[in-house]
Amino acid sequence: MLSAKEAGITVKKNEDFSDWYTQVVLKAGLADYAPVKGFIVLRPYGYAIWESIRDILDKRFKETGHQNGFLPVLIPESLLAREEDHFAGFTPEVFWVTKAGNNDIGERLALRPTSETLAYSIFSKWITSYRDLPLKINFWNTALRAEIKATKPFVRTSEFLWQEGHTVHATKEEAEEEVRMILDIYRELIEDYLAVPAIRGYKSEKEKFVGAEYTTTLEGMMADGRALQMGTSHHLGQNFSKPFDIKYLGRDTAEHFAWQTSWGVSWRLIGAIIMVHGDDKGLILPPKVAPIQLVIVPIHKDKDAELVKGKAAELAAELKSAEIRVHLDDRDEYTSGWKFNEWEMKGVPLRINLGPRDIEKGQVEFVRRDSREKVLSERGKAIETANLLLGKVQSDLFVRAKSLLDSHVTRPANYEEFKKTLDGKGGFVPAGWCGNPECEVRIKEETGADIRVIPFDQAGMPENCILCNAPSKKLAYFGRAY
Repeated sequence: MLSAKEAGITVKKNEDFSDWYTQVVLKAGLADYAPVKGFIVLRPYGYAIWESIRDILDKRFKETGHQNGFLPVLIPESLLAREEDHFAGFTPEVFWVTKAGNNDIGERLALRPTSETLAYSIFSKWITSYRDLPLKINFWNTALRAEIKATKPFVRTSEFLWQEGHTVHATKEEAEEEVRMILDIYRELIEDYLAVPAIRGYKSEKEKFVGAEYTTTLEGMMADGRALQMGTSHHLGQNFSKPFDIKYLGRDTAEHFAWQTSWGVSWRLIGAIIMVHGDDKGLILPPKVAPIQLVIVPIHKDKDAELVKGKAAELAAELKSAEIRVHLDDRDEYTSGWKFNEWEMKGVPLRINLGPRDIEKGQVEFVRRDSREKVLSERGKAIETANLLLGKVQSDLFVRAKSLLDSHVTRPANYEEFKKTLDGKGGFVPAGWCGNPECEVRIKEETGADIRVIPFDQAGMPENCILCNAPSKKLAYFGRAY
């Protein structure tokens, strides 16, 4: 059997971030590599985190009038080609099916990179009148995109779990309201539940979703100074309704093309949790999405085993009755030290160490995963203390992550400082931008950084473009990203 040291994380987060990240994914039991490059197997513990995220969003979507549906994974090439710009944007990433058994199938079938074209070919049959609107459907499914070179579990894989919402509206204003409402739901999930602060704003024309009028985004900052796109909500205008003939008969008895949106988040949110909150011991999970919020470890010698295990079971039942997600680790084949290391690596927010002395004194010892702080509580106040500490861990994780974000925002005085910042500590580099795509492309070519977000809040926009010195039209946050 491996020693606790060998079974744990063997590199420091700030010394080899990439290896640290991979070790956390594998050793914490979140996922494993599949036989095909670019694909991963999601293990039960990792899937449980995704279920927490899914349940939060699913509830909010249904509260706001959305319904769930299902779409097949195969899309005929002719459908993709009906929106040429959209199709061209995804062509390099598409997996194609060309055979059924040993027989050629004729028209190629794409393994779904995203579902706009498939969904909208169906929507055109469902919508005939203003009475059919708005149509608001969400799909919990997978998407497949050929990420062969720079793969990273949860962050860049060739198949990923996600949700993709698709809505159809009678007016442009209704569609725009939908775009912002969904972005607000995503912000609530990412900041209030995952404890990861994000900057809200628009993508540039170059970086927007292919086929959209505009894209709104939430951009987070990871601990290594790279940005991560956390979620996007797109206003599609009539760019799909016209080629797919999605029309409705209005109250004015005239036919109108509909207005549409699409939006989604993926399991890369799990990657963000790892990268932002984890430490040298492994994962740290925000309590609101942790599959196990509290683990109880009985500590005893043989003569006390029955007493301590019995009291631990009573405590576990009591905490569960208060809707705290509890796990009792009463395995005899592992030492308490081994268990401490294992549950720390898995990121469980709270641990209770329960021994004969605690039982005798009528107390409970809590240990916080994030700060390692030990807190003694009266046995009768165990539920109250657990809830208090879970809330404190949740809020403290956000405060720490906000400090991480703030420390990685650097406003440069000039282009040389801009480049030095990106080559040094990285992070977000807010700068003036003239709006010219040529400047955007040149900055990308020279620094590897692109415009991650044009924030809604444009306060503090510099007077001049960071590259060409022409008058600024936008404050843009540049950065290198996953």
